Amino acid sequence: MTTARLYLFDDHHARRWAPFTLTRPAGELAFGAWLLRERTERALGLPCQGHLTRPALAGFDEPDAPPVVASADVPSDAHRILLSSRAVLEGPPEVVPEGPARLAVRGMTVGWVLAPGDAVPPDDHLRFPARHDGEPGIQLAGRVLLHPWELIGDAESQLAADLRALGARGGTPEGVGRVGEDPLHLGPGAEVEAGVVVDTRGGPVHLEEDVRVEGPARLVGPLLVRRGSTILGGRVGTSYIGPSCRVHGEVADSILLGFVNKAHEGHLGHAVVGRWVNLGAMTTNSDLKNNYTPVRMWTLDGDRDTGLLKVGCFLGDHVKTGIGTLMNTGTVVGAGSNIFGGLTPPPVVPPFSWGSGTDLRDYRLDKFLEGVERSMARRGQSLTAGVRTLLSRAWRETRVRRAV
Repeated sequence: MTTARLYLFDDHHARRWAPFTLTRPAGELAFGAWLLRERTERALGLPCQGHLTRPALAGFDEPDAPPVVASADVPSDAHRILLSSRAVLEGPPEVVPEGPARLAVRGMTVGWVLAPGDAVPPDDHLRFPARHDGEPGIQLAGRVLLHPWELIGDAESQLAADLRALGARGGTPEGVGRVGEDPLHLGPGAEVEAGVVVDTRGGPVHLEEDVRVEGPARLVGPLLVRRGSTILGGRVGTSYIGPSCRVHGEVADSILLGFVNKAHEGHLGHAVVGRWVNLGAMTTNSDLKNNYTPVRMWTLDGDRDTGLLKVGCFLGDHVKTGIGTLMNTGTVVGAGSNIFGGLTPPPVVPPFSWGSGTDLRDYRLDKFLEGVERSMARRGQSLTAGVRTLLSRAWRETRVRRAV
């Protein structure tokens, strides 16, 4: 299948993984040590050419990520693999024909192999692949994620297994304390200052290129810190820290997708944090209810029981919190929101909200985009025309939710 072209598609469920898939394809969310898209690329040995998802995500433009494409953009003159973004493959399939074929995981339809000349399945096939369950097909080893909170439910064990499979290079820098037998990996240009303690009793600690860890700090494995991120002190562990993040305080069992600024004290636990999020000093989330019962979360289809005792906050892309912001278990903050004032926000904050506590209103689109441009410029990045259009479209699409 070396000549096949790989595309990921978001089905009906993935498209409703609030608050994240309002502004990004589900394949660009992390599970374990990789984005879902990266996991599929590794399993199949193929680069992803694009995401098939909601037309409203046209213009998605992120460094190192494939674009959002329409079915008409998928070439018909090559073998193609269309795979669900929710599928987590355990390894390369034993046999994948050159097409046509249905692909399934545990009996659930997760995609198709298309031969040259075959048309891309219509949108209702991509949105509702389960309608084809039971048809003849090829079974792939793996699982299918059903809900966004599963990204953190099994994250620690998945992350540990992924990092052990990656191996390690580099030794322990002078002045750094070590506890545990799992490895510490240092990528090119990674720096760990004296006074840092690395605890690998629960899994490896993997620092990618140009990561810097300032002392005093405690890194607890399994932990992945991706390229260009800085740990500014505190206790950081059992988490996926995406590229170009600044992290301080207590972070555990969480996913920070990238370009997240958490440069101050505060607890972040069992949380999923989108890109370009800024957390004000002492922003803290609860991830365990006082009565020790499973956490319920808001979804686009109503409140759901997660079945998990520990769930923190889910913050969409470009969220900002003011100093002293406190969030209850299972809080969902929609993309582009700015919450401040030291008051606890409601369990669900509609996208592009602006305000304190329950006093929320529209975050003016022009002011929001100005803030995005300034925050990205501080990291040497720019707001592209495509993403500007995508965010503006998302603002208009969700205005009715803010009017409730």
